[in-house]
Amino acid sequence: MNLPVPQHLYAALLAHTDALLVVREPSAPPRPAPGQPGSASDYVQPTPEIFIAVVGTPDDEVDSRGAPASDWRVLAFNGHVDLGTGIRTALAQIVAEELDIPLARLDMVLGHTNATPNQGPTIASASIQISAVPLRRAAAQAREYLLERAARQWNVPRDALCVRDGVVSVAADANAATTAADDTAGNSPARQLHYGDLIAGQHVRLTLAAQDQPVRLKPASEYRIVGHGVARVDIPAKATGELSFVHDVRVPGMRHGRVIRPPHPGRDAGYFIGRCLIDVDADSVAHLPGNVQIVTQGDFIGVVADREEQAIAAMRALKVRWRPVPPAPRLGDLAAAIRTNPARARMLIDDGDVDAALAPASATTQLRRSYVWPYQMHASIGPSCAVADFHDGRLTVWTGTQNPHMLRTDLDRLLKLGEGQIDLIRMEAAGCYGRNCADDVCADAALLAMAVGAPVRVQLTREQEHQWEPKGTGQLMDVSAAMDAHGELLAYDFAVRYPSNDAPLLALLLTGAVSGEPRTLEMGDRTAVPPYRYARRRVVCHDMPPLVRSSWLRGVSALPNSFAHDCMIDELAHVAGDDPVRFRLRHLNDPRASALIDATARRAGWQAGAVGSRGQPDADGMLHGRGVSYARYVHSKFPGFGAAWAAWVIDLRVEAATGRIRVTRVVVGQDTGMIVNPDGVRHQIHGNVNQTLSRCLLEKVDFDAAGVASREWGGYPIIGFKDLPDIDVLLMPRQDEPPMGAGESASVPGPAAIANALFDATGRRFYEAPFTADAVRAVLAARTSPIRPATQHGQFRLAPLALHSLQYGR
Repeated sequence: MNLPVPQHLYAALLAHTDALLVVREPSAPPRPAPGQPGSASDYVQPTPEIFIAVVGTPDDEVDSRGAPASDWRVLAFNGHVDLGTGIRTALAQIVAEELDIPLARLDMVLGHTNATPNQGPTIASASIQISAVPLRRAAAQAREYLLERAARQWNVPRDALCVRDGVVSVAADANAATTAADDTAGNSPARQLHYGDLIAGQHVRLTLAAQDQPVRLKPASEYRIVGHGVARVDIPAKATGELSFVHDVRVPGMRHGRVIRPPHPGRDAGYFIGRCLIDVDADSVAHLPGNVQIVTQGDFIGVVADREEQAIAAMRALKVRWRPVPPAPRLGDLAAAIRTNPARARMLIDDGDVDAALAPASATTQLRRSYVWPYQMHASIGPSCAVADFHDGRLTVWTGTQNPHMLRTDLDRLLKLGEGQIDLIRMEAAGCYGRNCADDVCADAALLAMAVGAPVRVQLTREQEHQWEPKGTGQLMDVSAAMDAHGELLAYDFAVRYPSNDAPLLALLLTGAVSGEPRTLEMGDRTAVPPYRYARRRVVCHDMPPLVRSSWLRGVSALPNSFAHDCMIDELAHVAGDDPVRFRLRHLNDPRASALIDATARRAGWQAGAVGSRGQPDADGMLHGRGVSYARYVHSKFPGFGAAWAAWVIDLRVEAATGRIRVTRVVVGQDTGMIVNPDGVRHQIHGNVNQTLSRCLLEKVDFDAAGVASREWGGYPIIGFKDLPDIDVLLMPRQDEPPMGAGESASVPGPAAIANALFDATGRRFYEAPFTADAVRAVLAARTSPIRPATQHGQFRLAPLALHSLQYGR
């Protein structure tokens, strides 16, 4: 099997005789900010971190996959990983553009701890927006060095040269003059050199320029690769069955392992964590074939056998006795459970006397609402898998993690080998946008491999993946808003309660390497500030320990927070008697947000003042409605920074008798600044829409007295292909702006758009996701009359505003 060998590649580059390297001197990674996720590490690798390598490749050289190469080529290194989102392709486009080389000459190396820079976990849509910046600058440095070298060789100014597809030549206007001079001198030097010629016989290392140091970047007006659709570079191997996925890794002498988890599924905090095991009956598997070995350490239990089916049989047959554990938190009433969880208030904004503005004497309208978001799964189609090999004091793990360097630190905390003795080789894995069990299974495999003295492959069962993956956390948002008789927004009082999502490695907890004491992070503040203009604002985040094992999931707290923000603005628009699009535009200060909403509404054929069924079924018994929403994903610790802007217009139908929702069309507009690969961004948005619809319409984790009760797809359904709507993507032309993170942004407005469309269809407001058929029927049965535009002092309707953007038509 042709496994990647990044450590060999890295060593070869540092010793290469025909190479130009752009490197960063090694240093300890920055420690995570207080209250933020991450593992603190003081490890400093002994060799420079390579960002760009331009190399001549003799016949005996190989590329990063072990295949022979020729001529010259470029390798680019980034610490982030591709989760199936096309980042490998987009990063390659950035490098190829800045170096002006064909994509065929470039190989991207992602995520391997012993070959790529430590740029933190692949989260928050930051790969293009943040981690690509040093890569682009490194490519520009390499290009400028090569051009300067050619200029010296030809004795011409650097600006007299141009480069195309890695070939440097004298620009046409300079060529005529220099040719005449050369002819006079009796010389006819070659006027073209490719990058391989310019590095022949030398090994050059350039230090990556500091962030505040100017680097000559290629102007966007000259782009030929960035901004154009490029086929995904990872698809051919997947389509033809080449080794891509960690599940397919096989190494010589490999054995198979399975783990047995404690009887508190999905719970990782409490005095009982790591203290439940009484004993294991080794005789219960002694009769099984496969040289079965049992490994225990604290509450960690694993079995290893020669073949996979033998390990599965041993896992099922092994008799284990556990101590009783206390019952899990009661989460049937999730809002009550979150509200009563101990918390620490953290004020984000306290702008003006909000209480006075909310008083009846000041406001014509006061709305007080609570919004609830459920616990949800990453729900990766393939259960997590890893292969570990411990040999000569060094651990190698083939992994599907999206946190390679952070996982290396955690494995060192578990195994005490030293980070320099741990290599993580990143492979593709089942889709995950957050943290599933991909890290946990690496620790499982490492413990078993070290115990039995052979490489071990561990794959979790579907039940283990469902029950133990860190869930996307539940969330509670309390919102009060005030408005005057003219539809002006007077005040907004927002409080979010977000159970923490630390989720240490299970092996660290089960072996007793770290305490089961509850941990609290500060992660509820993503997009906690509403995008609309309220005269007075109070925003507070109630940080609290976890109720169940949880970690970040696509959109983190921004998606539920925006659910509350944009449902509230929609309800205020309705009370004001105004069109939802017009009302939003009236109360936005951000011109890019306004332009995006306007363009998306036009694309969707929005008609100002048009309404849906509002609870009155059509002749076929169906209710129809349309909803709009807008959000900008603001991530990192408050005040954070924004990724892309996104807006939805959604059309849906509701079967009045059953409550079943059918989404018929979604128009998504996104302003992601400079677009590296339009096809890739559209694919990202399609994936976001599909997953968000599934989360909003179906997905909710069930709990029982033991913990997580959703064990298989029947207990946790996800959306199927037949239920996917038409998706129309509108990308704003912003090629002169910096690129924003596009990965998660499109998902953030989704829940509010659906809830607002449900109001338009049913006349009822929805404050808790998911909007299952049962939930819709319950809301429809709770009231007997549709909601009408009203305030505490009677009904009113605003006069039409003179905004050009409201007559959209179809």
